[in-house]
Amino acid sequence: MINFRPIARVISILFGLIGLMIWTALPFTWFYGENGWPIFLAGLTSMGMGGLCSLVENQKGAPIRKREGYLIVVLSWVAMVTAGMLPYLYSGMIPSVPDALFETVSGMTTTGASVLTDIEIQPRGLLYWRSLTQWIGGMGIIVLTVAIFPLLGIGGIELFAAEAPGPTSDKLHPRISETAKRLWLLYVGLTGILAILLTVFGLSPYEAINHALTTMATGGFSTRNASAAAFAPHIQYLLIAFMFLAGVNYTVLYLSWKRRWADVWRSDELKAYIGLVAFLCVVCTAGVYLSGNGGGLEQSFRDSLFQIVSLITTTGFISADYTSWSTSLTLVFFVLLFLGACAGSTAGGIKLIRHLVFVKNSYLEFKRIVHPSAIVPLRLNGEVVPGKIITHVFNFLLLYLLIFVVGSVLLAMMGLDFETALGAMATSLGNVGPGIGKVGPVDNFAWLSPQIKVFLSVVMVIGRLEIYTVLVLFSPFFWRLN
Repeated sequence: MINFRPIARVISILFGLIGLMIWTALPFTWFYGENGWPIFLAGLTSMGMGGLCSLVENQKGAPIRKREGYLIVVLSWVAMVTAGMLPYLYSGMIPSVPDALFETVSGMTTTGASVLTDIEIQPRGLLYWRSLTQWIGGMGIIVLTVAIFPLLGIGGIELFAAEAPGPTSDKLHPRISETAKRLWLLYVGLTGILAILLTVFGLSPYEAINHALTTMATGGFSTRNASAAAFAPHIQYLLIAFMFLAGVNYTVLYLSWKRRWADVWRSDELKAYIGLVAFLCVVCTAGVYLSGNGGGLEQSFRDSLFQIVSLITTTGFISADYTSWSTSLTLVFFVLLFLGACAGSTAGGIKLIRHLVFVKNSYLEFKRIVHPSAIVPLRLNGEVVPGKIITHVFNFLLLYLLIFVVGSVLLAMMGLDFETALGAMATSLGNVGPGIGKVGPVDNFAWLSPQIKVFLSVVMVIGRLEIYTVLVLFSPFFWRLN
């Protein structure tokens, strides 16, 4: 039987944390002379909801098992989104509940799709909160709370398994709380470094902080209407570098910091990530330059590299309208919506490691056909991949494709044209941001109907939590007593 008492305790902690994080926007409202009462009341309301949840009696040290772990993750996202909407609603910045829901879910899932038509006129304190929602969702608020659970008498291994982005099970430390702390220290450190560098490179401290938050979260929210296209080339190159880093498995980043280079270069996924970005950059640069749509060679290279890294890491920053280059390149960028960067990074999408398992196993299947009696194992990073993992990856890919197809059909039935339905579903499920059609890089999602916005909000959460975490709650096996 599911024990709801520790679940209520965790949710109460999350409400309190979100309330405190909302209050971090207050200094910006004071500095820029804005009305800070909506933000103050939103934080107070969130902590009040946490207080109500804490009234549920709980025995200290109550275990969190698999079922409770998955239920906590899903309910935590419901709690985060509920609290995250409050600053928008209280201030009147986004008065519609479906719009506020969409913007908050897009932030928390690091998708980066927006319903705001003019970002630059919005209050700066609220734009900071908008950026912070992506930073919170980047690594996953659950991993942060796992780091402090030992102090609260609650263990968190199941939470980490359910929330940590990607199928990887690598851990930096035998104790899961220590792993979470190391990941977050690395995450915070890289965010701080990028904010400092952006300031040195010419951005105001306010814009530097906002873009550092959304870059390391691979989110893509910007304080400019033109997104990264508003910035000078040297700032775009800096964003490219940190977007690329944000797409690397954080275990690999940690090993790099420890200078364990032999372990770093054992990662087949990292090699595929570097090789794929390099290959696509050459192809796209040539296509843009030869078509004459991208300016000179340097600009063609920069715009191509920026958009490739932005989409493959599911960041979603825009430096150029890739749908205006050519039909073939538009198709290439549409395919990028399904890739995702490395597992264990803050990126969304399918993740490269799953594509590697699929491609390698498909290739080895030819050898198995020729030599049916031979044992031909699949190896990644020099180690044999268990059959259970291969089955899980294939099931995930099939389920991902099925959800994409069914979701696209439903969007078409709701009134979207064919191209826009495909683009909206692909970018929402992959947590990317820009798509194709009428939700392309120079468009936004404000014109969509409330029903479509709510539907896409659910899709974004399903994609962020890697499908199984959400859909398992709808299986009869999850609720059985034994």
